[in-house]
Amino acid sequence: MARKLATIQNMDMVRYAVDVLAARHETLPGLAVLYGPSGYGKTTAALAVANQVRGYFVQIKSAWGRKALLEKILLEMGVKPAGGIAALLDQCCETLAANGRMLILDEFDYCLRSGSMLELVRDIYEGSQAMILMVGEELIPTKLKRWERFHSRVLTWIPAQPVSEDDAAKLATIYCPHVKVEGDLLKKLVATAAGSVRRVCVNLASINEVSLGEGWKSVDLKTWGDRPIYTGEAPKRELGRAS
Repeated sequence: MARKLATIQNMDMVRYAVDVLAARHETLPGLAVLYGPSGYGKTTAALAVANQVRGYFVQIKSAWGRKALLEKILLEMGVKPAGGIAALLDQCCETLAANGRMLILDEFDYCLRSGSMLELVRDIYEGSQAMILMVGEELIPTKLKRWERFHSRVLTWIPAQPVSEDDAAKLATIYCPHVKVEGDLLKKLVATAAGSVRRVCVNLASINEVSLGEGWKSVDLKTWGDRPIYTGEAPKRELGRAS
């Protein structure tokens, strides 16, 4: 059964960027970057859009080198990897060029550790002219300036947005499906989330659990009372005094 997703603003922004890339003039570059702090829902938004447009989604791992990245992309495309790096690159470019589908590379920060990894991604683009969306942390635009040949090929930059009250209301229908979360409590969750979609989701799941136990049909800030709200901070240790 497919997991239900809330259409929050970051998902809309990614879909708009995909539309911009798809409609671009043939002489314009086809790279896009989605960037922002951890917890902003970038991966979820990118994966959801990948499913909508039948794109290839690959989440890069810290231990991967060039060959591993090419092999994982080919496996995602349903192609059996064969040969060394040059042959794998040719396979990747030929497949993307033939089907015209988008490639999404999550955790793209790992590619910034090495100029050779970035050059490989540029080679994939140049050899296929495919749309490529790269997803990573907040400093990617600044870090990419070191590699002008790559930076200049980015057509659209997508800054992930902090969670909004409207986002929180949509997320509540997923994480609190049988409990109405009132506006003042949603506002409090957003105010304490420091922009993080993930923290709002954690709090909504907690509210749902408590509400079911208490038999609440709706919950506002007064009803929630002094119960804790997750902020991501570790609790402070209380050390007793030695007697």
